[in-house]
Amino acid sequence: MRPRRGSLQFYPRKRAAKRIPSVNWTTIPSDSKGILGFIAYKVAMATAIVKDTTDKSMTAGKRIAIPVTILEAPGMKIFSVRFYKNKQVIKDIIVSNDKELKHIVKVPKQPQTLDKIPEGYDDIRLIVYSLPKHTAIKKTPDIIEIALNAENKLEFAKNLIGKEITYHDFTKHTLLDVRSTTKGKGWQGPVKRFGISLRQHKSEKGVRNPGSLGPWHPARVTFRTPLAGQLGLFSRVIYNNNVITSGTIKEKDINPKSGYKHFGKIRSSYIIIKGSVQGPSKRQVLLTPSFRPTKLQAKKKYEFIELVNSTK
Repeated sequence: MRPRRGSLQFYPRKRAAKRIPSVNWTTIPSDSKGILGFIAYKVAMATAIVKDTTDKSMTAGKRIAIPVTILEAPGMKIFSVRFYKNKQVIKDIIVSNDKELKHIVKVPKQPQTLDKIPEGYDDIRLIVYSLPKHTAIKKTPDIIEIALNAENKLEFAKNLIGKEITYHDFTKHTLLDVRSTTKGKGWQGPVKRFGISLRQHKSEKGVRNPGSLGPWHPARVTFRTPLAGQLGLFSRVIYNNNVITSGTIKEKDINPKSGYKHFGKIRSSYIIIKGSVQGPSKRQVLLTPSFRPTKLQAKKKYEFIELVNSTK
């Protein structure tokens, strides 16, 4: 007997319906104020030289090299204000008619105002869109629903209408959750998809197939049998990413002379987080405050010094 192949936690293994996954906003801690989500774009990975200021760390006070991921975070704007009652949308007021949105949603000729709001609503969320025209990758914005956490959500939303929301308006948290989709690898066999072992080289009917598709009865192939299928482009979330530093290109230019491979040069704001982020370059990611921070990650503190080199 051997352990089963592949984790059932990630079933069904199929292509994600959209590039930016949906979020259960009720899980975000109540101490997170303002808007609870921000759209960014993956630039590249790099090596960062930092000073470890973590208390009681083995490398406390020393310069260390750590792997980091660079994200470009252009601004966002509000497309509509959505009112909820009993977890159901009762009204959606469109407050923007930006020309770039015509390619993805139906835009009215004149934007609406928040003068006539529905009665009895119990929650307000925002439909926001990114401004990738401030970057070098594309012009078509990405759109998503985000939640708010404020004493008066209606007044908070009114103050943001028509304004550009920057990353520094998003959060001051040092731990972030990153939601995105992984690299797409297309149709792959069970060896690469589930990690099963190769059969003996003289086996009949293929070496890279499972030895058995299951018992005679029940007379069907169960979903637990490792078979060929779609691999990659899965919705995934990485929890508790440490933010090393953030800023704008005008304040500090971190671009190589020839730009980043497969991405180009950063033109707006950037975020540098520790570790890797799923997806290829230019992949859109959604940043949210950590909904289950751990003591181990929360106590880690680094003082950014410089970037050494960029990788794929």
